[in-house]
Amino acid sequence: MTADTLARARRIVVKTGSALIAEAGAPRTGWLANLAFDIAALRQRGKEVILVSSGAVALGRAALGARWQGRLEQKQAAAAIGQPRLMAALAGALAPHGLACGQALLTPGDTENRRRWLNARATLETLLETGIVPVINENDTVATEEIRYGDNDRLAARVAQMMAADVLILLSDIDGLYTADPRGNPDARHIPFLEALLPEHDAMATGSNTAAGVGSGGMVTKLAAARIAHAAGCSTLITLGNRPRPLGAIEAGERATLIAAKITPAKARAAWLEGHLQPEGELTIDDGAARALEKGASLLAVGVRTVTGQFDRGAAVAVLNSAGRTLAKGVTAYSAEDIRRIAGRRTEDAEALLGYKGRPAIIHRDDMVRL
Repeated sequence: MTADTLARARRIVVKTGSALIAEAGAPRTGWLANLAFDIAALRQRGKEVILVSSGAVALGRAALGARWQGRLEQKQAAAAIGQPRLMAALAGALAPHGLACGQALLTPGDTENRRRWLNARATLETLLETGIVPVINENDTVATEEIRYGDNDRLAARVAQMMAADVLILLSDIDGLYTADPRGNPDARHIPFLEALLPEHDAMATGSNTAAGVGSGGMVTKLAAARIAHAAGCSTLITLGNRPRPLGAIEAGERATLIAAKITPAKARAAWLEGHLQPEGELTIDDGAARALEKGASLLAVGVRTVTGQFDRGAAVAVLNSAGRTLAKGVTAYSAEDIRRIAGRRTEDAEALLGYKGRPAIIHRDDMVRL
């Protein structure tokens, strides 16, 4: 079942932790080579892979020597030292397969603020379109305890949500969820499949992995991440990461826990757009644009007649037909002021009118729900 889930997936987010990336302050080059082999194999089958990787602090803290005490500012300094080392190690692992990687450092505002969310998603989509493997980490050099994801499991889930991924793979120090901690309870049973996460599953989860001395995640954070992904229509696989070809092992049927989403990312996104976005303005469109929207097209500037309200890029707006009936609502790629400048004009004219090259659509079809 887990192998089938991966085989059907088009877009996959893989999260790996510090203990898998680093050992004694150095990259685990052999393991990284196996991970790169797996990513390349998935790419050859037409699948898109996004890697969320911890490890910057683990790779950089040795440079601080005896001064290391684990204070926040020291962790931030270690991240500044270790992040280039992390990217160099990943780039070196992917290069033999003809793959390049691109770095994206995120903070919670990048996935919670709609405007920054649009920017982050556009960047990652562009990397994928050009064949680059996006490598994402939390921006630990500026994040504080008050403004951080807290662990990369949660970050990976937010990325899976933002990018409409089909599967989130959380590489762990254990091969899935058990009824109790199997390291201390010989009667613990492995749970291979779940369709929903209940409070009883939280009670089964263990705390942080303190044995490794690096990282901040545990089964509790993985279940929290799986809930975020599940709500976004993304299935989650929790499996053992510390083995040769960890992704290939999933396809070979090795033990894992699958938390299966009941709906697709597209349906989950439409439900979120319909139920959670309160319009901050209105766009009235012509009959041609209304017919195009009914067929599933994006909203282009040429079809916009009037703009009501003042709003920024990333705002939720309602889309009305010429009779004043609401057809859709969605997240706009332009501010109200800029839409007024280009309303009724062709896409190729927008750059000259605005002074910058914007997005092709006022509202992309993926950011719109038709009512």
